[in-house]
Amino acid sequence: MDPNELGSHVADGTSFHFIGGTHFDLPVICGLQITKFMVLELLVAVLMLLLFIPLAMKVKKGVPVHGRFSNLLEVFLVFLRDDVARPAIGHGADKFLPLIWTTFFFVLFMNLFGMIPGGGSPTASLSVTGCMAIIAFGVLVFNGSRKLGPVNFWLKQVPHMDVPAAMGIILKPMLFLIEVFGLLVKHFVLAVRLFANMFAGHLVLAVFTSFIGATAAYFGIWLLVSVPSMLVIIAIDFLEIFVAFLQAYIFTFLMSLFIGMAAHPH
Repeated sequence: MDPNELGSHVADGTSFHFIGGTHFDLPVICGLQITKFMVLELLVAVLMLLLFIPLAMKVKKGVPVHGRFSNLLEVFLVFLRDDVARPAIGHGADKFLPLIWTTFFFVLFMNLFGMIPGGGSPTASLSVTGCMAIIAFGVLVFNGSRKLGPVNFWLKQVPHMDVPAAMGIILKPMLFLIEVFGLLVKHFVLAVRLFANMFAGHLVLAVFTSFIGATAAYFGIWLLVSVPSMLVIIAIDFLEIFVAFLQAYIFTFLMSLFIGMAAHPH
C-alpha cells in the first residue's frame, strides 16, 4: 500500500471515501474549502444538540429522566460534576460545568466517529486538539485573572520565597519565566497527548488492514495473513473504543485541573 494512501486514513481531506468505492467531494463555500474533519465536527455538534437539548428540557421542567440511554447520559454528567469538576476546580466549579460537559462529549464523539468506516477522527489532527488546548488556556487565564486580578494572576505564578531581596531580584524573574513556560508546555502536551493517541491507534488499524490487501493476490499467504490480522483488528477496535472514552476523560480532567490551579496558585 502506498504510504500516502495509508496516511489518508488518519489525515484530513476534501472528500469522503466509503465502502464500495463511493466517493463524495466536498464543496468550496465562499472561497473556503470544506474538509472532512469540518463536516465531522459539525455532525458531532448537531448530535450533541439532538441528545442533550431534550434531556435538558426534561431536567428544567422537573420531569424524571426515563430510558436506558438517557440514564446513561445522566450518569456521565453526574460523574463529571462530582468526580471531575468539583474536586479539580473547587469552589465555583458548577459554573464551568457547561464547558466541562461540552468538552468531554465533544472529544468523545469525535474519537468514536473515527471508528465508522469512511469517516475519521478529527482528534487525530493536531490543529483540532491544538485549538481545544488554546481554548482551555484561554479559560485558565480568564478565570485566574477574574479571581486574582489581571496583574496579580501573573505575579502569583511565582511561589512565595523567603529569600533576601537581592537574591529575589535574580530568582523571581527566572522562576516567572519558568512557570509561564510550564503553563504553555502543559497545554501543548494536552493537545499532543490526545492527538498522538488517536493518530497512533488509527494508524495501527490501517497498517494491519493493509496486510490483507497486500497479500490478496496470493491465496495461501492471504489466508495465513488475513485471519490473524482480522483478529488483531477486532482486538484493537475494542481497545480504541476504550481509549476514546479514556482520552476524553483525561483531556477533560486535566483541563479542569488547570482551571482550578489558576484560581488557587501554589
